[in-house]
Amino acid sequence: MKLKISARPPDSCNPLTVLDHVWIDTCCIDKRSSTELSESINAMFTFYKRAELCLIYLADIAAGLNNDLTPSTWFTRGWTLQEMLAPKRSIFCNRDWKFIGHNADYINHSRIIRFGPSSSESAAMVFSWAADRETSREEDVAYCLLGILDINMPLLYGEGGHAFRRLQMEVLSEHGDDTVF
Repeated sequence: MKLKISARPPDSCNPLTVLDHVWIDTCCIDKRSSTELSESINAMFTFYKRAELCLIYLADIAAGLNNDLTPSTWFTRGWTLQEMLAPKRSIFCNRDWKFIGHNADYINHSRIIRFGPSSSESAAMVFSWAADRETSREEDVAYCLLGILDINMPLLYGEGGHAFRRLQMEVLSEHGDDTVF
């Protein structure tokens, strides 16, 4: 689903002025449909990778913080890891929709700039990137890594930590990567 931007707030992030359509995961995925939810989560890394621009809205960053983004929870959440890794271009905006900077300004890409499903990064490396990140549901610790690891598997909310074990087995089966253990 694409939403046509019909009006832009004054003084908004300048890159918004060149966008004709946006896709917002929290708005465009029908979470009432388990099929759509599963398909979207399995494809989300690809959505971000194909995006012309990823707009990262930091609701917890106020204007005038000298562009210090470290207090933002965006850098601690599991689901945002793919937003960090996949897009070619990202911009950060604060809670007032003011432009803060680009991904190149705030994300150390020395290890991940070429990252993608076809890269040579091990599953262990990906797991280490995600180790200190938080998710609201236990299963999402695994599900937020599906696209990053180029794995497609059904979502089974309610399975708890078994989701991570299933992810490990899928990585081993699909890629032969035994660093998952």
